[in-house]
Amino acid sequence: MGKCDGRCTLLVICSLQLVAALQRQVFDFLGYQWAPILANFLHIMAVILGMFGTVQFRFRYLIFYAVWLVLWVGWNSFIICFYLEVGNLSQDKDLLMTFNTSLHRSWWMEHGPGCLVTPVLDSHMAPDDHHVITVSGCLLDYQYIEVLSSAIQVLLALFGFVYACYMSKVFQDDEDSFDFIGGFDSYGYQPPQKSSHLQLQPLYTAG
Repeated sequence: MGKCDGRCTLLVICSLQLVAALQRQVFDFLGYQWAPILANFLHIMAVILGMFGTVQFRFRYLIFYAVWLVLWVGWNSFIICFYLEVGNLSQDKDLLMTFNTSLHRSWWMEHGPGCLVTPVLDSHMAPDDHHVITVSGCLLDYQYIEVLSSAIQVLLALFGFVYACYMSKVFQDDEDSFDFIGGFDSYGYQPPQKSSHLQLQPLYTAG
């Protein structure tokens, strides 16, 4: 019963991670945030692999999933520090999120709750094919929305890491127990040997 509860809990966590990652991927695409898009794609693949390992009792897949979650926590911690401009990090460094391919920022910068976007006409500050805008009236600034999204990812990853380690240990113990008490690997399966047959010859006697 405990194993079933652990598997169900891990599947629920993976499902929440998948929904949160897909939602985040959509908004990162809208904002042309190429670095987060690549990280989200890898995370989605790892979560799917973790779900497969949970359903199929593959502890090695869960170990890979747990290792990825450590990297995922590190990436989201970096995102939090980036938007809060901790240390020498600055949001003006577009290379970090867009690989220096565009001047786009987070989609939430212009589409946050309550935000009013006003274009600045005849501005000489805008490069070619771009325009300058002012954003005001936001109920929650875009950087805090990004920080909140990353914080949710970190929280789900921590729960997923704990349950992945627990279930991988359970699956590994069950596999070792099967090999010990009845697995073919322990004793080695041997096909039945063909019995030799003697060919009987008729015996004739002189009458």
